[in-house]
Amino acid sequence: MRVAVLFSGGKDSTYALYKAMLEGNAVECLVTVIPRNPESWMFHRVNIEMTRHQADAVGIKQVMVPSMGIKEEEVEDLKVALEGLRGIEGLVSGTVASRYQRSRIERLCSELGLRCIMPLWGMEPERLLREQHALGFETIVTSVSADGLDESWLGRKLDGVAIDELCRLSERFGINVCFEGGEAETFVLDCPIFKKSLRVKGAVKKWLGDRGVYEILSLECVSKN
Repeated sequence: MRVAVLFSGGKDSTYALYKAMLEGNAVECLVTVIPRNPESWMFHRVNIEMTRHQADAVGIKQVMVPSMGIKEEEVEDLKVALEGLRGIEGLVSGTVASRYQRSRIERLCSELGLRCIMPLWGMEPERLLREQHALGFETIVTSVSADGLDESWLGRKLDGVAIDELCRLSERFGINVCFEGGEAETFVLDCPIFKKSLRVKGAVKKWLGDRGVYEILSLECVSKN
């Protein structure tokens, strides 16, 4: 099936892309919405422009969709962009548990006659994280906004130790370890479908008392050979 993938550069949209390719779908393009509103209900904002490096690393064309990021209107912005794609039969998303996101993506697909593909939907959060880590996903945390997640998490890799700690924090503070509640955002530097790895050359941490972001200023590509 010829599909487009909603792509934010985070762990779940990248894993959904990985699964779509593994299942034999022809991924025609990555569709990345760039909301001006940092509080978008649907789409990531932190480091979203840096996804062009990930698209290059995986070797798939990317379509950037500008949006004001206004609730509900941003879904219409995505719809207009998808209407301009030719030959697409399905839309892949990395939604895991957000019924808000799922309902809007399903409605969009229905209106456009696309098959809605959500390969991660309903997966148990800890299992999902550990699967990604076991497959070689190199993921860093790029924003935090929940009790238990302090400045030390900004730029931190989601390795086995970090996943163990997230599980303990989940028990204590009730956070979703996959960050489906908006507790944090992530950025993937490497995974099995990347033809080259990415490395952060420059970044800055911005801490605002109870939340913060890890802004990537520059990246370099590294050969995997």
